[in-house]
Amino acid sequence: MKNILVSACLLGVACRYDGKSKPVDEVIKLSKSYGLVPVCPEILGGLPTPRIPCEIRNGRVINYEGEDKTAEYTRGAQEVLRLARLLDCDTAVLKKKSPSCGSGEIYDGSFTENAVSGYGICAELLRANGIRVLDETGIKELQDGGL
Repeated sequence: MKNILVSACLLGVACRYDGKSKPVDEVIKLSKSYGLVPVCPEILGGLPTPRIPCEIRNGRVINYEGEDKTAEYTRGAQEVLRLARLLDCDTAVLKKKSPSCGSGEIYDGSFTENAVSGYGICAELLRANGIRVLDETGIKELQDGGL
């Protein structure tokens, strides 16, 4: 069975910044066709749950209080990449708009829920290393085991 990385929050793990999860039934059902490897780059980078929300601003990850958390996000992304390599994952399903996992769209850094084109720190690193990154809304091709 092929392994794929999945944002842990999409599988029901309470690891989001607000201490909650965002389970998506369609993502959970992928376990019928794939080995799901739950990851949370923010946790792997050493951040607690819950934590102050962060957004990407001018290439840096800044929390709502103005603190730079880029190092933690980068460390977490590197750990996710390490897991991808160890477990032979060439695809990841990551949480949309997240400063770690956003794929094609992220929040603009103003903390006003305004989204712009872009990638989260982890999504960008995975893509740069040849791993296909999808968000929870773009998994149609995976639903029938179509990797």
